[in-house]
Amino acid sequence: MKQTPLQNNGSVRVPRGVETASPDWLPRVRRVASPNCDARPDPDDISLLVIHGISLPPGRFGGPWVEALFTNTLDPGADPAFASIAALRVSAHLFVRRDGRTVQFVPLRQRAWHAGVSAFQGRERCNDYSIGIELEGTDERAYTERQYRRLVVLCRQLMQRFPAITPNRVVGHSDIAPGRKTDPGPAFDWIRLRRALRAGVK
Repeated sequence: MKQTPLQNNGSVRVPRGVETASPDWLPRVRRVASPNCDARPDPDDISLLVIHGISLPPGRFGGPWVEALFTNTLDPGADPAFASIAALRVSAHLFVRRDGRTVQFVPLRQRAWHAGVSAFQGRERCNDYSIGIELEGTDERAYTERQYRRLVVLCRQLMQRFPAITPNRVVGHSDIAPGRKTDPGPAFDWIRLRRALRAGVK
């Protein structure tokens, strides 16, 4: 399938009820194209799902700053916390806000820049073979009911598209970068998520 080139900072809304045939974009999810992605070594080798937590500024929710970070438009003067991160070139495939609203930044078969230096079960460079989901939150503050419900739906959709992603291969950023990263943190309910995902496995 021929793909339309991504437009940096472009936002495309998908009408409710309209399914897309694209293997790269989830249906009924707002799209904001991030330039911070590239080709995977093997676009068919997707076998890991990484859950992250993010808030900008730290501990504050609801603003435009995560989207700005992922599209390289973060104003370093807008908050003191931004000065050290505005030049970063990072992204995730998906971002789930506190109210469950979801944004997709990177096509699924492209490599998002979310994991950094990482390894899972002895295999390094997790960006090569993983999908990254950012949850709006902090390590210590409980994630919301809407986020959990949305995350379960997203995980099931991705596991259906990429069967190599099993419930045991849904992990946190802290699992693939121990000592360097702590998110999604102790506030995240792994037992709840794993029970929901295993219940959906036929």
